[in-house]
Amino acid sequence: MQNYVNNHLQNHLNRRLILQSAAAGLTVLAAGCATSAKDGRPRVVVIGGGWGGMGAARALAESNKVAVTLLEPNESFISCPMSALFYAGHEQLSYLQRSYAPLDKLGIRRVRERAIGIDRAAQMVVTATQKLPYDFLVLSPGIEYMEESLPGYAQGRDQLPVGFRAFEQLAVKQQIDTFLSQGGNMVITAPKPPYRCPPAPYERAMMVAEQMKLRGTKGKIILIDANPNPMPPPIAKPVLHAMQSLYADQIEYMPNTEMRSVDAARKVLSTSKGDISYRAANIVLPMRAPSLIREAKLGERWASIKLPTFQSSADDKIYVIGDSVGTPLPMSGHVAFSTGQQVANDILATILGKAVRQPLGTEVTLPAGICWCKVTKSNAIMIYVTPSMEIGQPPKNKFQVDPQHNPASGKASRDWAQSMWNAMLG
Repeated sequence: MQNYVNNHLQNHLNRRLILQSAAAGLTVLAAGCATSAKDGRPRVVVIGGGWGGMGAARALAESNKVAVTLLEPNESFISCPMSALFYAGHEQLSYLQRSYAPLDKLGIRRVRERAIGIDRAAQMVVTATQKLPYDFLVLSPGIEYMEESLPGYAQGRDQLPVGFRAFEQLAVKQQIDTFLSQGGNMVITAPKPPYRCPPAPYERAMMVAEQMKLRGTKGKIILIDANPNPMPPPIAKPVLHAMQSLYADQIEYMPNTEMRSVDAARKVLSTSKGDISYRAANIVLPMRAPSLIREAKLGERWASIKLPTFQSSADDKIYVIGDSVGTPLPMSGHVAFSTGQQVANDILATILGKAVRQPLGTEVTLPAGICWCKVTKSNAIMIYVTPSMEIGQPPKNKFQVDPQHNPASGKASRDWAQSMWNAMLG
């Protein structure tokens, strides 16, 4: 198991060497660039300073052959992966948070604004105060919640934090702390895929349940799952085993249960199996790409892309990575980061005129990733996914999952997190 972690981290180092080698010979700019920086380098704008955006921005900046602008409204990075340790009180919020200063030192121009539009014809990203020209655009804007899918949610939004985007962790922690101190029912929900980090609702339930046992909290967690089993399917058996063997008295699992509406004032969630009263709630809504994608005509619920390049189906100058894309690939931080590195490589090769497009039927590997489902403070389930595809065919995911939770994966998850954060912002 540890070998998978070590080998995958080594792949990141190898990929970085490839990027640097490709950049070393980059002396001629591709014809037809719409704009260039003052020093003559092509301009790449990256939207989103999360896992995917940093994977692309850092790799491009390290080449020193393109001018990189990172559009990110937050002053610092905060990780959603590993946040279960914060929710359960094992780590402070600072454990998840990192400064963007290392990116600044690489020469990345960081703009603390939100993209409000993309003028594809002019190759400009529009913010509230300026227009940013680009030769290539990398979109890694994350997800937004489909609030309209659950009647009553919008009216109670402030009381019902979802916690699947950066800087929402504190609000979810407050719900958990209220429940642990007062008892009663806490509702946690899991929607139907696709959504960001499918193991997360089950992980949260188990980490809170462990605290219930330690603190003697009277009550239960009601885990309402729209799916017949925990998602993705390869993790169902070890997750169910963990819930049943460790938390049978703390977690009531309700599979095949749809949410109908929520009344935050009365603290009642209506489901296909009846109404449930709660003291605290972590309602995980269905998700989609942000409106920026739809308004730029790059897709509907999800961005439409071409694999294996991750170029937009509508615009070859635009790459879309991370959790906004509409593919069967895992929506995980690690996959997003790996994809960002791959896209950076493709942009550099395109500028050099050496981009290779594989013919139909060719077997190619896609960015792989490791993620974890924490079960206790010290135990976790490793989930290792290696996607591949034949050109012209849908991708396939090969899973390797721990048969049950174990302390080796618990330790490996922490080692992995530190290695990934260092790769992004070390």
